Amino acid sequence: MKSFTLLFLILSISAIEAQEKLTTSKCIIHFEASVPLFEEVEAQNDAVSCVLIPDKSQITFVAIIKKFEFKRDLMKEHFNNNYMESDQYSKAIFKGIIEKFDLKDITETEKEYQIKGKIQIHGQTKLITVTARIKRVLDGIKIESHFNLNTDDFKIVIPSIVIAKVSKNVNTKIECILK
Repeated sequence: MKSFTLLFLILSISAIEAQEKLTTSKCIIHFEASVPLFEEVEAQNDAVSCVLIPDKSQITFVAIIKKFEFKRDLMKEHFNNNYMESDQYSKAIFKGIIEKFDLKDITETEKEYQIKGKIQIHGQTKLITVTARIKRVLDGIKIESHFNLNTDDFKIVIPSIVIAKVSKNVNTKIECILK
């Protein structure tokens, strides 16, 4: 009987701890830095991790740079070697606070929130504020955001030979379902 009680207590504590944060490793980040009349410059990473601690309104995203996929392998190679230097700067990290967030207020109706935090890319950190749409879905909590980043803010140098073909303003979209 004692071992059953101990097992029940351990499982109860685990269930309580699991409720303290929502996570996924399947967020999607898509970016586009195309210039009209030239080949599209866009990529997607389907293996971005996210952790939301609802009680503290804290959210963290971590993207492995080498996991961005392009239509052409040569673009991926240039992205990793020449622009992002992903052997040296292997991750992009965002840590922020969702303002006025309360998990009890999240319903099937989408609601906009401001997320303020620090994004670190290419060894550079920048304070940003983005708007996110959050709602409850069948599988969990869905978060979606569209925002722009500028390569100059992260000291990402676009070689002069392609400067006219790649935008410094990068349209970024992130989407995930946290469980």
